[in-house]
Amino acid sequence: MRKSALVLLLFSPFFSFSQDCDCVSKFKWVKETFEQNDAGFSHIINQKGTASYNNHTKLFLEKAQETNSNTACYELMRSWMTFFRKGHFGIRPLDQELSETIDNKEWETLNIDLEDFKTHLKNKKNKDYEGIWKSGPYVIGIKNINNEYKGFIIEANGSQWKKGEVKLVINPDNSSTYYMGDYSTQNFTNTELLGGKYLQLGFLTLEKTYPNATEDPVIERYYKSISSDSPYLERVNPNTLLLRIPSFDANQKQLIDSVLSVNHALITNTKNLLIDLRGNGGGSDRSFEEILPILYTGPIETVGVELFSTERNNERVKNFISHPNASPEFKEWATKTYDKLSKNQGEYVNVDSVRTTTTEFDTIYSYPKNVGIIVDGQNASSTEQFLLAAKQSTKVKLFGQTTFGALDISYTYPAKSPCGDFELIYCLSRSLRIPEMTIDDKGIHPDYYIYNEVPKYEWIEFAVQKLN
Repeated sequence: MRKSALVLLLFSPFFSFSQDCDCVSKFKWVKETFEQNDAGFSHIINQKGTASYNNHTKLFLEKAQETNSNTACYELMRSWMTFFRKGHFGIRPLDQELSETIDNKEWETLNIDLEDFKTHLKNKKNKDYEGIWKSGPYVIGIKNINNEYKGFIIEANGSQWKKGEVKLVINPDNSSTYYMGDYSTQNFTNTELLGGKYLQLGFLTLEKTYPNATEDPVIERYYKSISSDSPYLERVNPNTLLLRIPSFDANQKQLIDSVLSVNHALITNTKNLLIDLRGNGGGSDRSFEEILPILYTGPIETVGVELFSTERNNERVKNFISHPNASPEFKEWATKTYDKLSKNQGEYVNVDSVRTTTTEFDTIYSYPKNVGIIVDGQNASSTEQFLLAAKQSTKVKLFGQTTFGALDISYTYPAKSPCGDFELIYCLSRSLRIPEMTIDDKGIHPDYYIYNEVPKYEWIEFAVQKLN
């Protein structure tokens, strides 16, 4: 079914852009481009109302007039877009050195003598957040200063962060602030020591490198799971296998398929399969194609999408036609799709002309008999699409916490700013589930909810007990 798009240029009928490249000009360009092209814009305006949107935008325009920092301007524009949804949008600086480093010349820096700090740590009796920790390219010292724990850079290989700069702060109430690679802020409501060896701030986990800490097998399994960049399979007990998939990125498909292929006989002869998807923010639907036959108990229905047709959006399909590596069949599809989109500008177009598609497989495996999938609040996009398919199997139960909720508005697409210093990321499609069965900002609920009182390193054991 095709629906006309109600796309209005709200708050102001027209913006002309100067090449001053100040925050106001950048904000106005983002606003107009988003209004005219984002597939989710009209849906939210219909839900929240024009007056609410105008008031929201007026507030941010006033803030933009007072913003001189590139980093602050990017954060302001990102915050403005949260009016529409939680994910599938962004502002991506194209000149990191210009947009970020200049803004951080006055960053808070601690002058800590490393050898004195190590001596202090060696002589400590109590266990707390103090120590030397590693996370990715960063080696971070954490020291108690005036009832706050401040994490300072010791090493930052390949990063623009400098020695001594404050990388994180843990507050007396255990909330914390972590500064990402581009100096943007991540705030977490809870900070947790996992045994004596690991420190968790939201979705980030740091490993202690000094002083040495005692290892716990349960925590070690958890850390291996959340720190792995690649999929793997391991046996938890005689009846249960654990399949860890940290990402569905397109470049992970071959690795996922390889793990499944090598272990196919083992998986299909073991009673329980537990799939750990924590932290998996999505990627490509193709990456989970080979998992579905293992879970399959009957036809899988997938709801389709509509593309929002505008001149800018249709350039994506037009470029497919001339792509040198595209097959003749794909070019034929792209030509027909572009023609259909071009004739319906300003509307949502169901290019496949069907609402749902059905996937069927020839085999229903006796084993695994039970399939558990561990989910959390970071699961989004293609991961949520996988869960919608997996939940249709009578074998499958979800364990954990509600997913992020970023699926209904999808197919992200970049638009380069007039000044060339950043890209706006917005979306081209909306799901035909709207409005009856929306996922955005709601997420997918697990069958077995795991409360915060259960430490994250015990989630695997929690699910294993239920499966057995």
